[in-house]
Amino acid sequence: MNELELISYNESCCSIDTKRRSHHSPEVKKNFTSRLNHIEGQIRGIKGLIDNDIYCDDIITQIASIQSALNSVSMILLKGHLNNCISERVQEGDQKVIDELLNTIKRLMK
Repeated sequence: MNELELISYNESCCSIDTKRRSHHSPEVKKNFTSRLNHIEGQIRGIKGLIDNDIYCDDIITQIASIQSALNSVSMILLKGHLNNCISERVQEGDQKVIDELLNTIKRLMK
């Protein structure tokens, strides 16, 4: 299964009339937890590289790897958010959600 196809919601997630929450399937939660645990390990590894005076370029390469991994998690979340939450709220007539989405994308692009 493609990583961008992993998003699966159990129920309505972002309705105007309900408390906003994500409803990820157990499979998706497990995938996110696995990815984030890996990223956390990479960050701990960078601390070790710094403590051991490893060459700066090698540390920067590891940081780039972490940024890529975080971008991947963000992309999976964004795709699910667009396909479910944003789509649902637009269908309910909530046009303010478009501005919210643009702000989200702006934060991701920084």
